[in-house]
Amino acid sequence: MNKRANLTLALTFVATAAVSIGGFLVLGKIAPSVIPSASSGNAGEIKLLGDTFSGYSTFRNSTFQEALKGAGVKLSYADEFDQAKRAKSLSEGQADLIVTTLDQLIKQKPNGKIIGLIDRTIGADAVVLNTKKYPKLKSLIDLNQLVQQNRSKGKQLKITFAGDTPSEYLAFVLDTKFEAFNLSDFEIAKVADASEAWKLLQDPNQNVAIAVIWEPFVTQARQKGYTVVLSSKDAPTTIVDVLVASDRLIQSQPEVLTKLLETYYRRIDTNVRDTTQLQKQIAQDGNLSPNDAASVLQGIEFFTAIESKRWMTDDTLTKRIGATAAVLSLAGQLDQIPPNPNQLFMAQFINKAAENTQVLIDLVRTNDPDLAERLTGTKKAISSTSQLKPNQIRAAQSIGNLEVRGEVKFGSGSAQLATASQQSLNQLAKEIGEFSTQTVAVRVIGHTSQTGDAQINQVLSQERAQVVVNYLRNRGVSHNILAEGKGFSQLISGIVPSDPRNQRTEIRLVRIN
Repeated sequence: MNKRANLTLALTFVATAAVSIGGFLVLGKIAPSVIPSASSGNAGEIKLLGDTFSGYSTFRNSTFQEALKGAGVKLSYADEFDQAKRAKSLSEGQADLIVTTLDQLIKQKPNGKIIGLIDRTIGADAVVLNTKKYPKLKSLIDLNQLVQQNRSKGKQLKITFAGDTPSEYLAFVLDTKFEAFNLSDFEIAKVADASEAWKLLQDPNQNVAIAVIWEPFVTQARQKGYTVVLSSKDAPTTIVDVLVASDRLIQSQPEVLTKLLETYYRRIDTNVRDTTQLQKQIAQDGNLSPNDAASVLQGIEFFTAIESKRWMTDDTLTKRIGATAAVLSLAGQLDQIPPNPNQLFMAQFINKAAENTQVLIDLVRTNDPDLAERLTGTKKAISSTSQLKPNQIRAAQSIGNLEVRGEVKFGSGSAQLATASQQSLNQLAKEIGEFSTQTVAVRVIGHTSQTGDAQINQVLSQERAQVVVNYLRNRGVSHNILAEGKGFSQLISGIVPSDPRNQRTEIRLVRIN
């Protein structure tokens, strides 16, 4: 997914071959865009800042802009790839609106509020392991072992991603949610764009073990035999794009925002009915081949007005803000979690757009219930999770172990869960809930220290794992989940077998699709 590249811009245009990059069109070196003062002083004239991400293509579309004019709103769109500058422009009156990711909104803190949701990525952003150079590298568990092996030889592996983009945020997700994955273990190679990260990953002379990239490079990586260990399809609410209006525009021209959202979501409704038009729009906008445009589109899920309003009124967005802020805080990117997340957005401007979509839903529900579900954004939510057999879960490719915050303890020699452990499992249930039930299953693996009879410890570890599984299910975990007991057959290296630290519970995510 191509976003927020920190491009070095020359003062003069140098004509070079156009390079298509995941929804961006980079024309070699280009002159810096001039961002004049916003025109919100003139009724109906507004300035929007974004970048060349394919998810924003509608705002750049001439047909959409003409439709806006018909509604009495004149929209100008300009690129500002620097997220900090984009937010500053909104705060200082050089822009009326910005499109950005939820994590960047929380991090940059512009003087504005979310008025609509644009999209979330469902596979367009991904973590890729360098299986081509390291054939045994298939999971984050393998990666940790490889890190330790290289460290013992005085070497440090590299991770590469585009800085100040969803790729960097996905790296923060790995760092904060997965056990034994620490960004500090790697030499971090920040680049301007995913195309550069993709090139570094393929370079045999580079010691790159892991890269975070976006489409169409994710598809290319799969085709070439690299391992996509985790993507935004596995965590479909991780990366969310939002439309933010300045406080100034909210106060001075609220009716313009209502018209903007009506026109925007009307076009989204059209795209939901016929995705071929959206694919053509993305291809033309980004100068992409039909296949690359299809890869980009498959990795993006657009919000309809109904779903956007639902997120803003049923606490979904509030919870999403809190979860995103927690990742940024744990990663050292945020000093303070927003105390009142619901003050970062306003739902009233989307009401008319949602009403329009509801009228359309009522018209098509009888003859096309599938379209009605897609317009409400509920089709994916009602899809059932296929039940897998234990051996299928056990044999599934590992992704990695979730970080257990706190401890999961039991009574000595028993499977009675300690009361103090419930808070840890409550948090784990929330963490697991971030991942898709369609692509991710869970193995709960119990271990004991090497004390007493092996068979008794095997049974005890199985019982403890099952207690954890039952607790997680009671806390709403709906994933395929399997309890496994290992007794003391897999002791931690470097400590004595009887050490209590060997008594542990692993929460391992595995890929089932």
